[in-house]
Amino acid sequence: MSASTLQALIFDVDGTLADTESAHRAAFNQAFAEVGRDWHWDEALYTRLLEISGGKERILHYWREVQPDLKDINGTGVRDTVERMHELKTAAYERAVQDGAVQLRPGVLRLIELAYQERLRLAIATTTSPVNIGALLRSAIGPDWSYYFMVIEDASTALRKKPHPQVYLQTLQRLQLPATECLAFEDSANGLKAATGAGLATLITPNSFTAHHDFTGALRILPDLQGTTLAHLRAWHAEAPAHLFQPKRPS
Repeated sequence: MSASTLQALIFDVDGTLADTESAHRAAFNQAFAEVGRDWHWDEALYTRLLEISGGKERILHYWREVQPDLKDINGTGVRDTVERMHELKTAAYERAVQDGAVQLRPGVLRLIELAYQERLRLAIATTTSPVNIGALLRSAIGPDWSYYFMVIEDASTALRKKPHPQVYLQTLQRLQLPATECLAFEDSANGLKAATGAGLATLITPNSFTAHHDFTGALRILPDLQGTTLAHLRAWHAEAPAHLFQPKRPS
């Protein structure tokens, strides 16, 4: 059992704070059409591609799947094309969010508000882009959304994608707290590996794209955060076995 007091909540974004993946998938397909590619990621394909963390990495991975002999003679052509597709995808996603296509998952906003009122430290640990985070939370919470979060680590600050624990290690460093005083919230196996790799007890709320993942090692698995209170979180944290707070580097 944990002997430490819960001091901070650390949230992933995509799939955890909001069901974003359908909007992301549509935005990828729109970007492919804009650059003249005949690629189309249906739900089954996109679910598989979510095993690859990072939008640019996902595009490049798929490109190599459909074109195994892909070569970048001058060292910039492929990279520049991926960058362009990702820029178009990000713009399409931001428009979708502004149009109301994405909402926070049940219970998320209430829990954030309660934690803020109780002076728990709040943080974001994601490897999505700052633009995506801002678009989502500005729409869901309002223009002052960032005031809730003491620390925001994202793709611009953590270059090694999940399941590597870099983003969580940096978040803990900036919070100036040990992992034993924090809880992480994730929705995917890669996210769970990243959080536990930093020694964080992790609460999982799967979604339709991640429900099939292996969540062995999670502190709790819940359908969503509806009805979850700070009293629940404190009790689960206090009852967490010591081995959940041992860093587990991903293989």
